[in-house]
Amino acid sequence: MREIRYISTRGCAERVSASAAIVRGIAPDGGLYVPEDFPCMDRSLHELQQMSYQELAYEVMKLFLTDYSRDELMDCVIRAYDSKFDYPAIAPLVHPGDRHVLELYHGRTLAFKDMALSILPYLMTTAARKQHITEEIVILTATSGDTGKAALEGFANVPGVRIIVFYPQEGVSDIQRLQMVTQQGDNTAVIAMQGNFDDAQRAVKEIFTDPEEARKMREAGYVWSSANSINIGRLIPQIVYYYWAYLRMTDRPGFTLGEQVDFAVPTGNFGNILAAHYAGRLGLPVGRLICASNRNHVLTDFFRTGEYDAKRPFYVTTSPSMDILVSSNLERLLYEICGRDTGKVASLLAALSSEGQYRLDKGDFMALDGFWAGYAEEDAVADTIRRVYRESGYVMDPHTAVAAAVADQYETVRADEGRRSNPLVIISTASPYKFPQSVLGALGKLEPYTAEALSAASGRPVPQPIRELFSLPVRHTRVCTRENALKEIYQVLGL
Repeated sequence: MREIRYISTRGCAERVSASAAIVRGIAPDGGLYVPEDFPCMDRSLHELQQMSYQELAYEVMKLFLTDYSRDELMDCVIRAYDSKFDYPAIAPLVHPGDRHVLELYHGRTLAFKDMALSILPYLMTTAARKQHITEEIVILTATSGDTGKAALEGFANVPGVRIIVFYPQEGVSDIQRLQMVTQQGDNTAVIAMQGNFDDAQRAVKEIFTDPEEARKMREAGYVWSSANSINIGRLIPQIVYYYWAYLRMTDRPGFTLGEQVDFAVPTGNFGNILAAHYAGRLGLPVGRLICASNRNHVLTDFFRTGEYDAKRPFYVTTSPSMDILVSSNLERLLYEICGRDTGKVASLLAALSSEGQYRLDKGDFMALDGFWAGYAEEDAVADTIRRVYRESGYVMDPHTAVAAAVADQYETVRADEGRRSNPLVIISTASPYKFPQSVLGALGKLEPYTAEALSAASGRPVPQPIRELFSLPVRHTRVCTRENALKEIYQVLGL
């Protein structure tokens, strides 16, 4: 198998191995690592169809992580996808009514981030050994709600690693906040940031890309890394579940192996839907990728007009993990649609930083043809939760409901145009138990909005992580502004 090297989206000439890209998290010039060349899947769909999730994960990830030995990668896979998931097949494809929904929330933190962050600690510690890293790795992560807890859970008490998570103080659900501030592990720290997710993300990126701070950290015995999806080691494992969803569709009557499938993805930082695009690049028969946004619909406007404009009001919604105006992973797609012109990518991102917006050339805009974008306002999200429940008894969280609402918009447009739709899979990114108030309110249930009330409505037992959550002590109470984030990091590290 040929070796895959990784390069920066912004032009840094250095070509690095997969393990080096994973340890670093971000390129020295502030760009994101992308494969220099894209591999192709070397197994047929029929062969992949017979595999377990673990076997499939190995087959997909080996194409990208070419400096990992078979034993190293298999060890990471087996340790990641085990009994910590409450569903034996890891990610069930369910069929409420006439819909197809891929449930990605059966891990410890009840969110899709577990699908990648269960394996990233093993990929990273293996990479650190391969790169002969002797310093302690400090993982800095900004979260809009779910990444933080999943990263904390994955890296808690991992030797040689510290993890520091920043979250927007008023921008997560009560359950999401409680999951983070009760996190166990002597190597974990959680800091609430005044502002929104974009403030937290910007602070982390500024620290990452400051060479002077990197030098100071090395002198103190630390190196930075990231658990956000800016880290290619977070993104690659997400490709797996698009293959898994497609192959599970073959169990449905009338579906033919090889026909295209559309995916509706609730989208904030763009990593999840980018993984679907990467699956298509590998050879999976991906049809249209439906980019579903909430009221903060900067991505919808981008895909419809070619202009990315973050200078707009920011809204706190019932789908907080999507309350984002600057979608980091879009940079990797820009790199492709701009013809791998790193100068053009750097120019666009510089304009976004200085002016809050940029516009694609007409030719580059035409390259977005594989995507369709829409958004759902808050009333549409609640209506979708209520309508799906009424039709099938199935309860979905607000993020999944955003995807379902936009999928309905897409299929209506296709029907109005007289065009046949492909089978469509809705990506379900979080358990409704993480948002009981929003879900039960949408269903018209009376207070109190408890996990037990949601269990009665859904017919599903309360997940164990939720049952345990309210008895755990609060351990993390730090609060900061974007400007003093680095000071808080120093205090955590005792510097």
